[in-house]
Amino acid sequence: MEKSTLLLGTRKGLIVYKNGDGNWKFDSEHFVGIPVCYAMEDHRNGSWWVCLDHGHWGGKLHLSKDKGQNWEEVEVPKYPEGEEVKDGVEAKLNYLWVLAPGGTDQPDTIYIGTVPGGMFRSDDYGKSFELVRGLWDHPTRKEEWFGGGMDHAGVHSIIVDPKDSSHIFVGISCAGVFETTDGGGSWSPMNKGLKADFLPDPNSEIGQDPHLLVASPSNLNIMWQQNHCGIFKSSDGSQNWNDISESNGPANFGFAVEVDEQNEDIAWVVPAVSDENRVAIDGALCVCRTEDGGQSWQAFRSGLPQKNCYDIVFRHALNITGNTLAFGTTTGNAYLSEDRGENWVCLNNNLPLVYSVRFAG
Repeated sequence: MEKSTLLLGTRKGLIVYKNGDGNWKFDSEHFVGIPVCYAMEDHRNGSWWVCLDHGHWGGKLHLSKDKGQNWEEVEVPKYPEGEEVKDGVEAKLNYLWVLAPGGTDQPDTIYIGTVPGGMFRSDDYGKSFELVRGLWDHPTRKEEWFGGGMDHAGVHSIIVDPKDSSHIFVGISCAGVFETTDGGGSWSPMNKGLKADFLPDPNSEIGQDPHLLVASPSNLNIMWQQNHCGIFKSSDGSQNWNDISESNGPANFGFAVEVDEQNEDIAWVVPAVSDENRVAIDGALCVCRTEDGGQSWQAFRSGLPQKNCYDIVFRHALNITGNTLAFGTTTGNAYLSEDRGENWVCLNNNLPLVYSVRFAG
């Protein structure tokens, strides 16, 4: 069943759209004027979570158990006193980048990925958080992890295995993909086959830059990432990665990637020119879809601007429910397709910069 609510985390607040009688319309706004860097619904209980970035006042967390009618502030996680990002650099919470629920057998577990490279876990639904020591204490972190768009490394992707809650993947910019099979006690880098052309050794095990890591909901062994150096896919649970970028087409550099909920071979990306030129290719916005696991890509443009367009889509700003896709852009446009990305309508041209787009029930 397709979800009927759309949560847009923007530079100036949380903006909610709802689908009523087949028409998506503006519903409400929350935290107006405050950057909402991530917003999501917990699929286990319907609660809404938001990460705020107050700038001077730092990150804040808020939770609503009644779909936005009332909000309660949740104390943000803190790095333990004495922890260092690098030798001599104190570890302080700089940014709340992503939230992820624990497994269905862990109804009170929630994870938060942060900058500077730490992941926190709460087992009492936000009343307290603890740093996941196994990841933070990884022997490569201090010397080999570094910032991409941020000053320090950041955890932006968290995938909890729906069949085994102790099995978790994270994506870190810049470090790579890491996996734990013991609930976070120990972690292994899973970056074989990735390329980091910005490093002296592009094949380095550590220092890769996954822009976003996702897994097929129907088969966790099929994993995708929109990477700094292209689009990569793994068919063996991240043991090996293969470059599936288009050699002479638009599907290459970008930030967001989304996977079909039922078919592990179908995925979408929203491409940009390059790292050095982060704008729509040829001034024209398109969404690319593969139906054969990345062997080929098709670009869809109907309803999207094809002239003088500068939009790009951040890593969390593309989402799917059923046959409906939605994305938001850095220039404040929100688009929606109800035919799997082939035709698009604009929900709003006057939004703030969009950080995240997530469907809710």
